[in-house]
Amino acid sequence: MAKVAFLGLGVMGYPMAGYLAKAGHEVTVYNRTAAKADTWVAEHGGASAATPHEAASGAEFVMACVGNDDDLRSVCTGADGAFAGMAKGSTFVDHTTVSARVTAELFQQAQEAGIAFVDAPVSGGQAGAENGQLVVMCGGDQAAFDAAKPLIDSYAKLCNRLGESGAGQLCKMVNQICIAGLVQGLSEGLHFAQKAGLDGRAVVEVIGGGAAGSWQMVNRFETMLDDKFDHGFAVDWMRKDLNICLNTADEVGASLPVTALVDQFYKDVQKLGGGRWDTSSLIKRLNALG
Repeated sequence: MAKVAFLGLGVMGYPMAGYLAKAGHEVTVYNRTAAKADTWVAEHGGASAATPHEAASGAEFVMACVGNDDDLRSVCTGADGAFAGMAKGSTFVDHTTVSARVTAELFQQAQEAGIAFVDAPVSGGQAGAENGQLVVMCGGDQAAFDAAKPLIDSYAKLCNRLGESGAGQLCKMVNQICIAGLVQGLSEGLHFAQKAGLDGRAVVEVIGGGAAGSWQMVNRFETMLDDKFDHGFAVDWMRKDLNICLNTADEVGASLPVTALVDQFYKDVQKLGGGRWDTSSLIKRLNALG
């Protein structure tokens, strides 16, 4: 069993850190809101720390799941950052969805400090984290991945290395690009069914078993038909991710016309007050249009 620090106890990080504790690892947690860390310790044991530096001190592995590029930099760098507290030979695993640029920046800083760095964004949402069924896509040195994988497996159903540093983040961009198009297509299909007078549930029962079936359809069609979106992955976060995808597409010369369009549709959902709604709320935008 390993000595582990976990930085960031949001809807994803809280249960992920819990699975590490359940697996028998010695876990110290850090969260910007200290009360959340105290609640986690009361539930799972272990310890909490006042700073990322303190949490990372003496840890063999430091895992992070925070909000964005700036949040990740803040927990990694500076006098209070995790890198300052990590020993040479330890491993940092970043589960945040961030840009390839900040991953390259932090990978370089980690290397200079003698720290291994694995970018390991996740897919599966809050339910996947709570059920220990996340999909984790990793980039980094093979040895660092091999060392971290047994810990990641405590909350993942699949954990693969895609290549060198940054490959995990690039794979996550592919994931978000695919989801954007799928959710818009599902929203249009269900919206059409409703307007045409069909029973949406009966429609999904038929088409879900064919070529139109998808994870989004299986897990979201009922709440979409019931106009319930107070769950899942928030529109605000999806727009953050799609912005990363679109910026990176410009850098690598990729064309993402559907992704760009769906990003604007999510902007419309935000204008409806849906920044914290699940990404499946694209159907609500269609219904609002008439």
